[in-house]
Amino acid sequence: MLRSAKHPKMQEKEVREIAGLLRHKPRVAVLTGAGISAESGIPTFRGKNGLWKQFRAEDLATPEAFERDPILVWEWYDWRRKIIAGREPNAGHLILARWEEELPGFILITQNIDGLHSRAGSKNILELHGNIWQLRCLKEAKVTENFESPLPHIPPRCPACGGLLRPNVVWFGEALPRLILEQAQSASTAAELMFVIGTSAYVQPAASLPLLAAEGGAAIVEINPDYTPLSTYASYSLRGKAGEILLQIDAAIRDAS
Repeated sequence: MLRSAKHPKMQEKEVREIAGLLRHKPRVAVLTGAGISAESGIPTFRGKNGLWKQFRAEDLATPEAFERDPILVWEWYDWRRKIIAGREPNAGHLILARWEEELPGFILITQNIDGLHSRAGSKNILELHGNIWQLRCLKEAKVTENFESPLPHIPPRCPACGGLLRPNVVWFGEALPRLILEQAQSASTAAELMFVIGTSAYVQPAASLPLLAAEGGAAIVEINPDYTPLSTYASYSLRGKAGEILLQIDAAIRDAS
């Protein structure tokens, strides 16, 4: 992937400008992707370093794989849950949680399933791809939280009806939850300022949300170490780690207050 660098002075100027926008307390929408969680040490589970017992994520995270071998799929998710359980929210997660308290109308949209935003204190969250700490009963469709790690039984079953439980996440080939997607689209359209943090801007329909915001007149702030398809359209495209840049913006807000 192309890497685009900016002169530090130019990026500092942009940080100050973004801080100035935030001081006016606009309606803010934030879209986060795997990049923000990678800073907490959570792998993306793709590519050479994402192999698990020689399986690709794309071969395990499907309804067909679960129907064929629920034990295998659950072993993989239990392994992932154990990794996530040992990680903590980073500065990026924590600053977004603070901004939610300070900015009316703030809404956080995430493609991540790890629950780190909730652990950081964020409450107004739209989880586009679900949550690995939630289980859904295939018989009754009831969703429950479960933070056991490791799971005592694989595959887990519903304590109420005995039905097979699956991770409450969106698998390849499945549609996003309609209501959550509609809420995310509405929040993006209504935003005056939208942050797009740590996402490749390739995965749809999440990648279309910043474009909805831009069409509604919002300024778009991209934070990513690398150039993405969104970079050309963003009002500000900042290169670097999410936690570091959000700390800089937050410090600039407070320096002028």
